[in-house]
Amino acid sequence: MKTTLIDGMTPAHFDKHIIGNILLDVAPEEEVRQHKMLIGVRNEAGDIYRLIGAAKINSFMNAVEELADLGLVDELEDTEEPKDGCDAIFSEPD
Repeated sequence: MKTTLIDGMTPAHFDKHIIGNILLDVAPEEEVRQHKMLIGVRNEAGDIYRLIGAAKINSFMNAVEELADLGLVDELEDTEEPKDGCDAIFSEPD
């Protein structure tokens, strides 16, 4: 899986846990966006600051599980429709 930080966005305070718990290769945003499935991560301001790209469904599911284990919530869990180009978008619960 590949990941990128979005230019101009502030990483969330929990970001170090994401990169510590999921095996990710850093890549340019254009390269990450070419992956079949995209996961967005929101910061405290509600902005998507990190993208995680997965080429295979099992990689996507593993990342989703790891993010949920960190206590983050997928706002697209109950829908099949992508949002902002992402198949899942995680943030801290309200």
